[in-house]
Amino acid sequence: MNAKAFLMALTTVVIWGSTFAAIRASLHGGYAAGHLVFTRYFIASMIFIILALLPGFRIRVPDKKDLVKIMLLGFVGITLYNIGVTFGELTVSAGTAGMLIGSTPVFTALIAVLVLKERPGAAGWIGLSIGFIGIVLITLGTSGSSFSISQGALLVLMAAIATSIFFVFQKSLHYQYTPLELTAYFTWAGTLPLVIFTPGLFGSIQQATLEANLSALYTGIFPAAIAYITWATALSLGRASTVTSMLYVEPVIAIFVAWLWLNEWPSTLSLIGGIVAISGVVVVNGLGKKHRNISKKAA
Repeated sequence: MNAKAFLMALTTVVIWGSTFAAIRASLHGGYAAGHLVFTRYFIASMIFIILALLPGFRIRVPDKKDLVKIMLLGFVGITLYNIGVTFGELTVSAGTAGMLIGSTPVFTALIAVLVLKERPGAAGWIGLSIGFIGIVLITLGTSGSSFSISQGALLVLMAAIATSIFFVFQKSLHYQYTPLELTAYFTWAGTLPLVIFTPGLFGSIQQATLEANLSALYTGIFPAAIAYITWATALSLGRASTVTSMLYVEPVIAIFVAWLWLNEWPSTLSLIGGIVAISGVVVVNGLGKKHRNISKKAA
């Protein structure tokens, strides 16, 4: 992964890592889960409409042949993912949701091998395995988290699989569209099905606390809009499996933000798991890159 792809991916996971606590704050502050999902992506959609109308930004109309793929990916990567995370966090803590989403790199790597024919190499698989172990340790060490199969946990895992599919299958579109264009297309496509949650929306917003409304505004601007642009940029510059390995950092950030914001205190085991997870990222992006460079020279 080159330096720009790394920086874009890191920016994304820092923003996304803060999302779980922000979602919990909005849910606890009076938002219904469906209303929160729609509000976030309505805000993001409006941002991209404004950008499309500004002369300095160029968002073309997508080719007809790509419309079905864009609509499907928007539904899977935006609609399903955010329904899974938001409704899951009704019963799953912010930190635990972050851990469960931490399984995304494993699913993405497996799908990338099958679909994109990517080969992470021995160092890549070792790094992914180390990162997954870190996720397990964080989960075991997080207060209230467990491996019992609850509805909330299943919904968040559904979100992890959905976003893995989204990351891999959008790769081919990066050769035809800019990251800004793709992010706008996916956001608009993913927001349309969320209209089903609009009944009672204004009442929910009026009854919500100031913190809840500010959190919803934050998640609509940063995680739902800006972070998807930086992530699309990273994916356009690097291998899907390698870039996605950066998501192992996301649970660490999720725990830290939840600790500061929601007073969810991480245990010693969680901190150890965070160090292990980051080590997995180092292996994938450090040793994995060195191994690929040696292989290319040998060839």
